Amino acid sequence: MKLGIDVSTYFDEKAINAKYFYNGKEVDPIKLFREHNNVSLMRIRLWNDPHDEDGHDYLAGTCDLNKVIDLCKLAKDYGYEILLDFHYSDFFADPGKQFCPKAWQGLSFDEVRNNLYDFTKKSLETLKNKGFDIPYCQIGNEITNGMVWPYGQLGEGDPRSGYDRLSELLSTGIKALKEVYPHSKAIIHLERSYDQKVYYEYFSNITKYGVDFDIIGMSYYPYWHGSFVELFSNIQMLKKEFKKDVMVVELGYGFTYEDYIKTGSQAQLVFVSSDLDQFNRPLPYPITKEGQVAFIREFLKRAKENGVIGVCYWEPLWIPGENICWASEYALKYVHEESKSTRNEWANQCLFDYEGQSLPALEEFKIDK
Repeated sequence: MKLGIDVSTYFDEKAINAKYFYNGKEVDPIKLFREHNNVSLMRIRLWNDPHDEDGHDYLAGTCDLNKVIDLCKLAKDYGYEILLDFHYSDFFADPGKQFCPKAWQGLSFDEVRNNLYDFTKKSLETLKNKGFDIPYCQIGNEITNGMVWPYGQLGEGDPRSGYDRLSELLSTGIKALKEVYPHSKAIIHLERSYDQKVYYEYFSNITKYGVDFDIIGMSYYPYWHGSFVELFSNIQMLKKEFKKDVMVVELGYGFTYEDYIKTGSQAQLVFVSSDLDQFNRPLPYPITKEGQVAFIREFLKRAKENGVIGVCYWEPLWIPGENICWASEYALKYVHEESKSTRNEWANQCLFDYEGQSLPALEEFKIDK
């Protein structure tokens, strides 16, 4: 089993001279993960055009192709394999938002399909020409409800409608990938990882429509995605029914409910104690430093026992700092979330605390060499 990290915001941190410490000494965290923890995958997201019409950045890494090139160079210099994550959007894509890139809006389905092929192939050709290997590649990000809405969106029904068009887009992306990197493993990434019914429906339908993918990718955050029992039961079903490898491409767990902002901000972190009222089941461990340790320890043990081939921790370095935001005001406009705060809401899920000190859980997110 391989371990990975998604550090797509790392250059935002570098720009403000963020510092990271291990055992009280300042460290290069990318080197630490590679050499001390034997983490071997770097997951890097790619957005089409994360800037508004006046050139304002969307932040959260502003992961256009130029930034991806810088991240791929970082990965190569430190000896990581690259897992490239196409969102096919100008900003974050997830189950609740799969916004079509600005340049594709208003086009016909055929035009969007052709644009998706061109964007995928040209991006990959650029990376290959710069000497980067891409052994793993996601065709979409958390596309449980489809992608590139409305063109590849899944509709109502049981089973849901729209798998024909979604499958055509997926196959187009995979075709472009294999033309540039024939050996690359194509990953189809969903969340809702507790839900066997949704996963069975999804992969049965895209298989019926001939999508020739290699790996089932999952997100697992237990606040939203159920218990260990539900997750690993689903993984066993998928391996049995579809004969595909499974990779958990996003993982995270909090170490505190305490905010890094002390001035009564109305905005909140991505998961806080008041959120517990929404849940009908207990969390596997407390949201404490010790709970984060226990969660990662048990998760990796079970993942290995269940034949998961890789686990990536999502944004373990995204600590607070000036202008470290999950989105800019321009990005909020693009995703129609103008009422939300732009603050970094992920900071209590990292593997370093708010001052950049390594947390005890860092010692658990490692694998023997």
